[in-house]
Formats: sequence, structure tokens, C-alpha cells
Amino acid sequence: MGGGRSETSALSGTGGGRGMTTTQNSQRPNACCFCWCCCCSCSCLTVRNEEEKRKRRRRKRISQDTKMDTIPNCEACTKPSVDEIRLWSQSFDKLMRNPAGRNVFREFLRTEYSEENMLFWLACEDLKQEISKGAVEEKARSIYEDYISILSPKEVSLDARVREVINRKMQDPTPHTFEDAQLQIYTLMHRDSYPRFLSSNIYKSLVHGGSRTSSES
Repeated sequence: MGGGRSETSALSGTGGGRGMTTTQNSQRPNACCFCWCCCCSCSCLTVRNEEEKRKRRRRKRISQDTKMDTIPNCEACTKPSVDEIRLWSQSFDKLMRNPAGRNVFREFLRTEYSEENMLFWLACEDLKQEISKGAVEEKARSIYEDYISILSPKEVSLDARVREVINRKMQDPTPHTFEDAQLQIYTLMHRDSYPRFLSSNIYKSLVHGGSRTSSES
């Protein structure tokens, strides 16, 4: 989980003005990191294994502590139509572009003890909308403490390379500080959780319920 990294060094330089001058291409992860292949340089299987370990630890922690933080409210949205619900099965992108779809998927992730993946992704999307440097630094620090820190109960599963990138970028946060991490978590949800979501009772009940409503009308 990137255990030897110093969080203090990552946060102490926030707002220090030491910007990085890397190109856009060098900031983006190697495409191999996001394919589920067996090549020796691919880190996705490691992330996936770490995700399973993290979920087991969180499941145990929840069973031992019933005083969990209140779950943030879901996004405001209208009730999805039967056509919208069916579109969610066509691609993960269509599901994630739909607020109602994100809410339902988030409900499913909660049953798998991995809701923080969606919360992290949404927090990154929110950060991208900020233009004020002060607000960017504040939100970046909050995201780091909530989802990147190894001390957080909502820590997401990232490989060591991505954690290194984040620690460097936290010296001078921008709206895109967590871009690599967001892509890695998006890919993890797509490859790992999304197929199970489509087979879940949560999704099937929506499809069947929508079909019945449509036929009755």
C-alpha cells in the first residue's frame, strides 16, 4: 500500500511554490499499468490484491466499531428511466456519467466495503472544478488525508508509483494532483466491481422494476 512513504513530507510543502515542470505525457501513467495482463511491469494485479486485503480489514473494523462516520449524502438526481438503467449495462462510462447510476453503484460498493473508491473519484472530480489556489490546496490536503494517508480508514488502494507521484505533486497542489490515482481507482472499479454490480440483486431489481412499470403504463 506504499507503506514507507512519509506523509509529513508530502503535506508540509503544500503551497510552497515548488511546482513541477513535467510534461503532460510524463504525468500520465504507462498504459500497461491499466491492462489486466501478465507482463512483469504491470502493477494492476498488485493493486487488486491490495484492494481485497483492504476490504477484509475494513469489514473487520466495521464489525468491531459500530460508531462509523455518517455516510455523506448521495448526489441529487431524478429517478432514472428504464432506458437509462439498461444503458448502464452497456458500458462503465455510461454508468459513471449518470448521477443516478453513480448513486446506485455507490450503494452496491457500500455492500462490498469499498464505497471510498467512489467517494475518492467524486472528490477528485470536485477538485478539478476549483480555480482558487487556496481552495485547491485545502481540498487537495483533505483528499490526501481522507483517501491517500495510510492512517485513514478510507484509504484507497494505489500502487507505489502512483503514491510517489502524489507525494511529489502535493508540494504544490493543482486541480489535477490526483489524476493518475483517480484513473487507477476508476479502472479498479471498472474491472473489479462493475461486473459484479451488473450481476447483483441491486441492479437486477432496478431492471425488473423498471420493466414492470414500463409495461403497466
